[in-house]
Amino acid sequence: MRRRVLERTAGIVAAGAIGATGSVGAAADEPDARTVDRISVSQDVDELPLVDAHVHLIPEETLDREPLNADQLVAWMDENGIDRAVVLALDSPESYPVMASSPWILDQVETYPDRLIPFCTIDPRTLVYGIDTAEDLLERYVDRGARGFGELKAGLPIDDSQLETIYELCAEYELPILFHTDEKAMMDEVGLPRLEDVLASFPEVDFLAHAHAWWSHIGDDVSEADLGDYPEGEIDEPGRVPELLGEYDNIYGDLSARSGWNALSRDEAFAQEFLESHADQLVFGTDYLYPGQEIPQFDLFDRFDLEESAWADIRYRNLEDVLR
Repeated sequence: MRRRVLERTAGIVAAGAIGATGSVGAAADEPDARTVDRISVSQDVDELPLVDAHVHLIPEETLDREPLNADQLVAWMDENGIDRAVVLALDSPESYPVMASSPWILDQVETYPDRLIPFCTIDPRTLVYGIDTAEDLLERYVDRGARGFGELKAGLPIDDSQLETIYELCAEYELPILFHTDEKAMMDEVGLPRLEDVLASFPEVDFLAHAHAWWSHIGDDVSEADLGDYPEGEIDEPGRVPELLGEYDNIYGDLSARSGWNALSRDEAFAQEFLESHADQLVFGTDYLYPGQEIPQFDLFDRFDLEESAWADIRYRNLEDVLR
């Protein structure tokens, strides 16, 4: 599988972040920190940098959940050994009962530039005001520090023409896209044919796939109801997720939320093989969005047995590869 070794002078874990593990600063000082084999075989997995590809800030209480601000988020990161985190915007009505707009997210993360990595979104239905308006917004967000696009969670088919315009803009600005796909947002059919068309049509865009419709396809026995649910039981045969990861190098699996954890925990023997085979296209994430939320993803590193280089890919290197 691929490994894109970038020539940037500083990556997400060599940017001066100070996490609870203390490992990031040390990695920045090593002369070979950007090479594939920079992880010592004797290094403990918990000492590797950990970057969360999927967190939120929420401005108001909703669903009996308290709001979450940047100070609380960083304190939680410190408690759990997370060095940096991608903070996703929520600009579509299907996203959440309250919006966390891109301008608001960009304001909130300014206090922690070495810890919080902002993404931005534009709801594709705002294209009724013209593509120039959307491009102007996106350019302003990028100028303010946005390093990716997401969480893209619009109530449209994933191959809708309005979304194709968003994909074209992200290709132009070299932004990875983290999207949520289920029965209500970024919709697809059993077998994910629409997603495959998107991947083939936009090979220059890196997509991070999240939620029910994606992770239900880790196995081959998928019903229409599973597109918005959490399938149970052992997996007899690999499904479209491992197939797409094997065929396309511009798709990554975001392990966050109940959907990501369910995909791994429903059949741990299958999950072990899946993680071994596709570690270079998976990213650690939690979908943390309210105080007190339980996060099972922290059990990953004890429950499964991978080479340290594979854990490094999942914990931070894959995300580092795709960030603008």
